[in-house]
Amino acid sequence: MSAQYTGMEHQNLSWHSAFIEAIQMELEEYKDDLEFFPEYQLTAEPLRIDCVVIKKVKNVAIKKNIAAIFRDVNLLEYKSPDDYVSVADFYKVYAYACLYASFEKVPVTNLTLTFVESRYPRALLAHLQEIRGYKVDEKLPGIYTVTGDILPIQIIDNRRLSANENVWLKDLDNKLGVSDIRWITNEIFKKGKAARIKAYLDVIIRANSKSLEEALKMSDSELTLDQVLENVGLVAKWEARGEAKGKELNTLDIAQNMVNLGYPIEAIVSVTKLDLDKVKALYEQGK
Repeated sequence: MSAQYTGMEHQNLSWHSAFIEAIQMELEEYKDDLEFFPEYQLTAEPLRIDCVVIKKVKNVAIKKNIAAIFRDVNLLEYKSPDDYVSVADFYKVYAYACLYASFEKVPVTNLTLTFVESRYPRALLAHLQEIRGYKVDEKLPGIYTVTGDILPIQIIDNRRLSANENVWLKDLDNKLGVSDIRWITNEIFKKGKAARIKAYLDVIIRANSKSLEEALKMSDSELTLDQVLENVGLVAKWEARGEAKGKELNTLDIAQNMVNLGYPIEAIVSVTKLDLDKVKALYEQGK
């Protein structure tokens, strides 16, 4: 692996930006009903909550599993895969909710709290049950609903979420396999979402670069990881380099490389702008 993908590179991953995009994708069905405010600043001092989601229409029903508890104003705290929600984090964010209610003149009963991490929150759940006397239920996989407080509270283990219902949050991880990487990138290209979720793509590709390299080894392609990132244009960080490099490369060669990597026809057409029949011809040649 090149020096570009060292541990130091992983330390600089923008997990929180990717989280905001993942939440927006999860709740895309309700994009006209919700407003998203990343790193919402609570005071003149740097007190910020990772994300505030506000209903545009107060009585709209959000039926998505991760948003079933949502009320008018919803505060979300996210921890990257190598971090976790501690008891201290819980009280800090709870305090943010109280500050928000005070500063924005919103009834505290109109707020909810959501914590998202990539592990089972054993210590926090034990504290909430044994010390606070709250009740905790896992009514849906990975979603722990906390009752007994004036605020609706939930703690989400994104690795246990439903792959069918929560692909964006579930795949916001640094432990994705080859099939996971291929599926999510294919899905993004198929739906034409790449331009909207650059931070998300940047994070999952760089955090799982070993899996992407493994995918290359399993194919007949002689491309390096750097070349794939440049040629296919998956990651925002490499877009400028990829655009300049693309002028020198033959579009058909790039398309052939993507065929070798197993990308679907729709993704190849989207990236290369080639005619659909030309891409189909490349598939036929490879059979």
